[in-house]
Amino acid sequence: MYIPSHFKIEDPEEVYAVIRENSFATLFSQHNGEPFASHLPLLLDQENKYLYGHFARSNSQYKDISNQNVLTIFHGPHCYISPSWYETEIAVPTWNYVTVHVYGEVILIDDEKELMNSLHEMTMKYEAPDSRYQFQDIDTDFIAGMSKGIQGFKIRMNKIEGKAKLSQNHSLQRQELVMKQLEQIKNGHESKIASLMKTNLQNKL
Repeated sequence: MYIPSHFKIEDPEEVYAVIRENSFATLFSQHNGEPFASHLPLLLDQENKYLYGHFARSNSQYKDISNQNVLTIFHGPHCYISPSWYETEIAVPTWNYVTVHVYGEVILIDDEKELMNSLHEMTMKYEAPDSRYQFQDIDTDFIAGMSKGIQGFKIRMNKIEGKAKLSQNHSLQRQELVMKQLEQIKNGHESKIASLMKTNLQNKL
């Protein structure tokens, strides 16, 4: 990924936070000699440097993905930046965004216990704390039958790149003008970008 030095996320914990908070990812591999992508929720095992997920068996991407060096993209918040927000009209539009690219080797999971553990952990991540749905309480025969329709996998993370393009290449005055405009837009992405810009500026003070 092209990352100018002022946009590079240097802190590994910030990179892992992007992965955790934006865990519905895009997984790219070579399939039948062509680029192929699937959109999947992935669970981060930060301690052991793995990502866990599963394919539907009807998705043939998994059939030739073993041992490939794949690319997984985690898309963070992003939004349009209008030059009308600047102190001058001599400017062009741009886009602010946060993203993380993970490169690694895919290992298919054949061990039933490892697969069940990953499914349980993923369910725990997304279910509300007070949800009445408990994965471990579901009939084991039913879960075993459903699991035949998926192929579990894990990605050994060999390289991670993080990029946060938050107007760092503009003056402090311009960054503050952009934040002011973004904070007025009632949209999740705009407000999140404004918050990240503010945090970035505070960290430099």
